Amino acid sequence: MTATARNRANWLIPSAVVGLMLAALPHRSLGAEDPREWLQKMNRALTTRNYDGTFFHLSEGRVETMRIVHRVRAGMVTERLQSLDGSGREFVRNNDELTCYLPDQHTVLVQPRPAHGPFLGSLPQFGADVDEFYRIELLPSARILGRTARVIAVNPKDQFRFGYRLWLDEKSAMPLKTQLCDSRGQVIEQIFFARLDMPDTIPDSELVPAVRTEGMRWVRQGPSHDTTPPELSAFRASELPPGFRLTVAGAQTIGGASAPAIHLVYSDGLATVSVFVEAPQVAAPGAGAPGAGAPVAAAPGPDVASSATAEPPMQGLARVGSGFAYSTVVQGHQVTAVGEVPAQTVEFIAHAVKSSGVAELPSR
Repeated sequence: MTATARNRANWLIPSAVVGLMLAALPHRSLGAEDPREWLQKMNRALTTRNYDGTFFHLSEGRVETMRIVHRVRAGMVTERLQSLDGSGREFVRNNDELTCYLPDQHTVLVQPRPAHGPFLGSLPQFGADVDEFYRIELLPSARILGRTARVIAVNPKDQFRFGYRLWLDEKSAMPLKTQLCDSRGQVIEQIFFARLDMPDTIPDSELVPAVRTEGMRWVRQGPSHDTTPPELSAFRASELPPGFRLTVAGAQTIGGASAPAIHLVYSDGLATVSVFVEAPQVAAPGAGAPGAGAPVAAAPGPDVASSATAEPPMQGLARVGSGFAYSTVVQGHQVTAVGEVPAQTVEFIAHAVKSSGVAELPSR
């Protein structure tokens, strides 16, 4: 996948490093020492508490210092995720709208917060079959930030999903350290707090972004649509990795696109993969539209919102945050699968997407 394709993949799902803090498990009657009970406590703490913390994010050999501020007031959730070095990016969520300040791309992206997204307070609903694909166990306690922490491992049973290790504060159940691991237990991404406060109140000033937006390009990404474009409505994955099923099917406008793309979400109850199927773009007069087998050419810059010509289709694999994106062309349509899962999972799903002629509804 070219550098242009990587930029475009980032338009589909903005990375959020707090995603791996949000492991959640199905509701059932649990004992006090059952690790599932601790993970449920963590989910409640993440969504109902005020907190302000500084943490280190380690991924792909790089370390970035981040600050997160999360406030719940009168049922409204506001949060701010700020890079204190590196990219200088900030993400600010006001309940159901997310604003991504991307100074390294000279862009501000505004979009609805997806109900299944990785931000605090938007926990997905999980099925009762998570134990079929993950082993969950309570490990010996440890000390972090001078606090006793319960340590929980969530290990995948096959190569199609990642696992987690979490260190939860014994008093508050807040995650003090988290690791995303592959099927062999090797750490892919790690987050650990250097400071974590849980104040009763957080002033508005702590939730205002520090990024200067003069001269930056603003792009509003449209909400999901109730009606899916007819030519895209029947696109589904004909085959899936074990345990994955369709949970969301809708349409969403991406960046400055003139037509919405179909948006499908497949989940195994813990991991999720988003699939975007885009209508063919119309090239400018005199520009040849590349076919499915055409090589990907480098485009002059990532300005997808104002480009006067159609971009070449993305092809191949790209790293996106701690996960992967895989793009291909199916029946003339651009198909991109992206998720915090192994590369072979997004490749498997992207290659399986096709138009069946009959739209499948997500199972409830």
